[in-house]
Amino acid sequence: MTIQRRAVLSGILGGAAAFGLPRIAFATDQVRQVDDLIARMTIEEKAGQMTCLADAFRPFNPPNPQAGIQDEKRLSEEIRKGRVGCLFNGIGVAGARRAQELAVKQSRLGIPLLFAGDVIHGLKTIFPVPLAEASTFDPALAERTGRAMAVEATAAGLHLTFAPMADVARDQRWGRVVEGSGEDVTLTALLTAAKVRGFQGRDLRRADSLLACPKHFAAYGAVAGGLEYGSVDISDETLRETHLPPFSAAFAAGALTTMAAFSEINGVPATADRALLTDILRGEMQFRGFVFSDYTADEELIAHGYAEDERDAARLAVLAGVDMSMQSGLYVRYLPELVKSGAVPIGTVDVAVRRILYVKMAMGLFDNPWRSLDEDVERTHIATPAHRELAREAAARSIVLLKNSGVLPLDPEHGQKIALIGPFGEDRDNVYGPWAFYGDPGKGVDIASGLRAALPETAKLTIVPGSGIDTPIDGGIARAVEAAKAADVVLLAIGEPQTMSGEAQSRTTIEIPAAQQALADAVTATGKPVVVLLRHGRALALHDGVANAQAILATWFLGSEAGHAVADVLFGKVNPSGKLPVSFPWESGQEPFFYDRKSTGRPVVDARTEYRARYTTTDNSARFPFGHGLSYSEFTLDSLKLSDKVMRWDDTLQISAKVTNKGSRRGSEVVQLYMRDRVASRTRPIRELKSIERITLNPGESKVVRFAIARKDLEFVGSGNRRIAEPGLFDLWIGQSSSGGLHSQIELFAPATARS
Repeated sequence: MTIQRRAVLSGILGGAAAFGLPRIAFATDQVRQVDDLIARMTIEEKAGQMTCLADAFRPFNPPNPQAGIQDEKRLSEEIRKGRVGCLFNGIGVAGARRAQELAVKQSRLGIPLLFAGDVIHGLKTIFPVPLAEASTFDPALAERTGRAMAVEATAAGLHLTFAPMADVARDQRWGRVVEGSGEDVTLTALLTAAKVRGFQGRDLRRADSLLACPKHFAAYGAVAGGLEYGSVDISDETLRETHLPPFSAAFAAGALTTMAAFSEINGVPATADRALLTDILRGEMQFRGFVFSDYTADEELIAHGYAEDERDAARLAVLAGVDMSMQSGLYVRYLPELVKSGAVPIGTVDVAVRRILYVKMAMGLFDNPWRSLDEDVERTHIATPAHRELAREAAARSIVLLKNSGVLPLDPEHGQKIALIGPFGEDRDNVYGPWAFYGDPGKGVDIASGLRAALPETAKLTIVPGSGIDTPIDGGIARAVEAAKAADVVLLAIGEPQTMSGEAQSRTTIEIPAAQQALADAVTATGKPVVVLLRHGRALALHDGVANAQAILATWFLGSEAGHAVADVLFGKVNPSGKLPVSFPWESGQEPFFYDRKSTGRPVVDARTEYRARYTTTDNSARFPFGHGLSYSEFTLDSLKLSDKVMRWDDTLQISAKVTNKGSRRGSEVVQLYMRDRVASRTRPIRELKSIERITLNPGESKVVRFAIARKDLEFVGSGNRRIAEPGLFDLWIGQSSSGGLHSQIELFAPATARS
């Protein structure tokens, strides 16, 4: 047994620590089966196992340019020759069975295919976009929706999803903010791990277990200026402190694959970065699964100016640690010659193939290549009533009440005349959000339909678009103003279309399009109560008529049940409990903006102080901070208590506070614990989220929430990239957002040996 092979076996077979799962035990004959396959495989067949190509057997909806797409006949021949290991982004059991039949029965070695797809927030039942679901601050809900997505995806003949996105998004101009869990590392780690657990379930061999692929490794959310595919210049400490922990959480939850980022870090594209993909990922983080490239990312090393040609790109990627090349076909074309010439050691290829085969074995594909390819299950487990019900619950809980001057909730039986104004009132094209290309067009519930279903037949609902999404409508504003004046309350459905969010959708400004802003200004000028229903995939800078409305709801892209969920919240059937996973700045020019920023040497003390860290047009705060979200109930916090003001090196500190619902409705609050290291050898953020607790209270009810803090919660990445804690003072806050809250201090004592 070679040293390389022994290292792989220790991670895969030794299993639990590397996978975060119950120990994966392979029988001796299974280990021998993989050994035998690798010994018998030609270099061409090994390169084939390391190749993932677009699925031509089933409907294919590529989110990327259609590079290298093959027809079914040509792809069939490649499979027969053993030159393909994975197909992606096709759905449907019949087509998958045809492809698997070729691999298992007509290829020389009969190695089963892996079927993958971009199931980001749903297959046919579309759940809220990940950023919206992050607003729930509820890992248990994320796990439940992930399980439902897995059931549908596997019923449609998929084994793996290229999700969740584990990137911490630091700039709201970046289009892929919508695909992740926001700006905070702790929240992102919690939700990423939950989604992995939901996708994969407790047994990878079950037909409804969907393998997760957390992406994009690493620091893709730190691209300069929020520019998609851009460069990242980042310190080793910030990389490890902010951008790696969500991946660690995903691997601990059981993820067996990951995907390298498109971007470069400190001058080296991630796809060719051995320090990142081998030294850090497999060395420091002890990851033992396999690594995908992103779509043609290995080929793109040429455009980066890092590889001379396709051959060189394939060499750099495989030596860096990319085990499976997606769509470019470079490995099949060039690995045989690269190995023959000695440019790539055969041992490097064998390790990559072994990783892939062991993951396929862990999923049970060798024992049952027809796993997740059952037409009866396909007919009965997709778009079920239970999944639609869960989608409605998730959507309603994802809505964030940003502002409410007493206008909400509305009473559907009160007989109010309601004007629904704006381009998204009856719009169904932008209900799902980006990355939902398996969803059936037109089957999502629009706002108008949701309102009609919730209102009595005698209700007076007037619908006027007022403007297009990007362009005015002749006479549109005049008709909208007339409708507003005749109404008792206006619902203003405005925001971004889904084409403004997602991959390759970076924006220079994060504001309401001008045509809609003009509509909002005119409608709010009527003096009628206005409730803004924002549709969006990022934080927005809100101005004038939008910002000055009596109520604002962040309704994101909520998926299949969007209209019903909005109506549930508007009419009080659901008491809003969402919290912002991203900060809403005052101006676009504040980006990149995030709550856990540094103080600087000249922090703002008050608005009159000059020569401070602020802009000339606005201070560097948020209009709506991270963690903010109102309710129809009124929650108060008091009675902050600490088990001790001093924390010894190996102690755990208990922190508690009383939460009271002073409102007249049952509701839920997310209580948030933040801390700050006052003095450290590396400057620390002004606040860092450490823990969250969701609590549900009846009117007048009080409960005590409790948190526990240990030394590891006070650590940061110091010199030598080591996680350290330093003795000294720490501020702590228990609050309802990243601003304000109950405040206290603790002091961490050095260990006794250090003090002596």
